[in-house]
Amino acid sequence: MKFNSDEIASVIQKEIEQFASHIDVREVGRVLEVGDGIAQVYGLSGVMAGEMVEFSSGVNGLAFNLEENSVGVIILGDYLKINEGEEVRSTGQLLSVPVGDDLLGRVVDPLGNPLDGKGPIVTNKRRDVETIATGVAERQPVSESLQTGIKAVDAMTPIGRGQRELIIGDRKTGKTAIAIDAIINQRDSGVKCFYVAVGQKESTVAGVIEKLRESGAMDYTTVIVAGASVPAPLQYIAPYSGTAMAEEYMFAGGHALVVYDDLSKQAVAYRELSLLMRRPPGREAFPGDVFYCHSRLLERSAKLSDALGGGSITSLPIIETLEGEVSAYIPTNVISITDGQIYLQPDLFFSGVKPAMNAGISVSRVGGAAQIKAMKKVAGGLRLDLAAFRELEAFAQMGTELDPATQARLDRGYRMVELLKQGLYNPLHVADQVLVIYAGTRGHLDQVPVDQVSDWEEKFVKFMKDQQSEVRDELVETKDLSDELIAKIEAALALFKTQFENADSAASAPVAEAEPVTA
Repeated sequence: MKFNSDEIASVIQKEIEQFASHIDVREVGRVLEVGDGIAQVYGLSGVMAGEMVEFSSGVNGLAFNLEENSVGVIILGDYLKINEGEEVRSTGQLLSVPVGDDLLGRVVDPLGNPLDGKGPIVTNKRRDVETIATGVAERQPVSESLQTGIKAVDAMTPIGRGQRELIIGDRKTGKTAIAIDAIINQRDSGVKCFYVAVGQKESTVAGVIEKLRESGAMDYTTVIVAGASVPAPLQYIAPYSGTAMAEEYMFAGGHALVVYDDLSKQAVAYRELSLLMRRPPGREAFPGDVFYCHSRLLERSAKLSDALGGGSITSLPIIETLEGEVSAYIPTNVISITDGQIYLQPDLFFSGVKPAMNAGISVSRVGGAAQIKAMKKVAGGLRLDLAAFRELEAFAQMGTELDPATQARLDRGYRMVELLKQGLYNPLHVADQVLVIYAGTRGHLDQVPVDQVSDWEEKFVKFMKDQQSEVRDELVETKDLSDELIAKIEAALALFKTQFENADSAASAPVAEAEPVTA
């Protein structure tokens, strides 16, 4: 076999020209100790705060504490796989998650790994989990409404796109139900929804996912789950991951809604990490920077300026109180960061008022700017009226003789409370809400027995859709109450009143006995 020297020389020359030296320089450290979701690592002297590190067992971690002789790393995965003396490498990258339309309809963990058994998430788009919130000059005031479909919320504590509205109350008072209703009501609005479950029972989360699937809401919703059995580091980063996924739509000019259920459990996870890292405890054993933990998360929700596309992230953080203690550390922190709160009262809940919203304490700091004009006109004084009714009700329980005017206000108050009740997972279109609240505040229900108010409402909404659709369509289109439209609504109410009374009297009339048939 003969070798051609020119051929060999040309091959060698080609190889030399194409040779590129890639020197992989990485810092390597060793695990000093590991346990409870954290590891102390020696040797990573150049690692930065928040940088990703990789253990030789394949598990990732996050540099959390930079100490003089070691680095405290929170482990994002199964810390039981990591052993003392194991090699740790710095990656030079920040923690990021996959984002985009491929995540819609999926159930994922805080790192973006699928949990629903529907196969891998194929997307080449990623966003950093921790980013700096947009500045003041890059935002605009909240002016566009985000309808929740819940009469009490949309009328008294309206939520706008880009707002942060806290849902606060004791356990089992319907906090999650309000958030899920808000997600279901975004079906035709183009708003992408993200439900972040932190420290929840996995059976509860499975029930929520099933409810979203039944109502068709999973088509535009991503569920991020860090259940009660998941280590504290993943519970801590879950809300940031959900926000990063939502930011993909905000910066593209779209709109997103994020529900954090709940931030009390995230604060507890952060406290656990901080105490294990030997950070000094403060009030209620929480670290001093737990306020910053929540503020840097919620400040990422905003309505961007028109120059940046006008996109928005709306947040519904949930906080659980103990025995209604709103002045505890975490509740007061989050109340001071958010743009209002919906306070759910156990007494109201157990007396059958659902949603159990306390109209006196609940508030929206955006106010009427987040309402359509029609709702602003019919519900302007509703919150104050209901708060006054509660005081009047307490006064009436003392058995005092009431004058006719006060008794009439009390009677109307009972009917309005009944009217604002709403079943689970049954959001109502804003036009129907306006019509129902208009009827209640203008006295059209004053002669209806209290126990028939819900039946009256159901039949009235159906009547307006079936028999007065042109009036309802005009309200949907204009979103305002002109004098002409009010006259049409009054005429429709008069017609419905006749129908309702006739149907009622027909139902209560005694049934005549049938004559015996003779051959």
